[in-house]
Amino acid sequence: MSDRPVALVTGASSGIGSAIARALAPTHDLLLGGRDETSLSLLASELPGAEAWPFDLTNLASADTAHIARLDVVVHSAGVAMLGPLGEASVDVWRQTLEVNVVAVAELTRLLLPQLRAAAGQVVLINSGAGLRANPGWGVYAASKFALRAYADALRADEPSLRVTSVFPGRTDTPMQREVRRHEGGEYDATQYLDPASVGRAVASAVLATPDAHITEVVVRPRPR
Repeated sequence: MSDRPVALVTGASSGIGSAIARALAPTHDLLLGGRDETSLSLLASELPGAEAWPFDLTNLASADTAHIARLDVVVHSAGVAMLGPLGEASVDVWRQTLEVNVVAVAELTRLLLPQLRAAAGQVVLINSGAGLRANPGWGVYAASKFALRAYADALRADEPSLRVTSVFPGRTDTPMQREVRRHEGGEYDATQYLDPASVGRAVASAVLATPDAHITEVVVRPRPR
């Protein structure tokens, strides 16, 4: 790592996480977090100052946080979406969704707080439009994202030396979105969705805000084309 600020991006192997890593690469050294070590290593080879940091969010003992000497930004981009009516949502669906989308975020942030406090750093949480409004068939996912929003608000209050930003993207052209459309039985038209790079740029804008500014929430919606 150089003297540049350091950012950890989870879910960096694809989709929004990968786009965020690319958007931050000109200004930050990067730790690319995720489970797919091959994809992370490939991305790291393309971005100067980046290195793969593979770990499993459901097993944070595999995340060697103690050996991160410096950290200015953590971006929580990893997440899961298991859709369906609440009447069909099993306890396992609830537990898996909350474990990845909320509990793992809270625990990884807790483990990284010493480094973030030392840097007066920033926590960015990639939420969703579902974190602002719950729709039919999205109940479990929406509950996890509403909880993530509450976590961000509480963290901002508990840790006044940190900047804490919630980002609420609309539907974005990612592998997860393709799975969602398959579940919904609809046609997939990438032109109707946000480009992941647009979300990446929005995150970079919040991270690169001047020191006097604290961008607490960013809402990004697809523009009709």
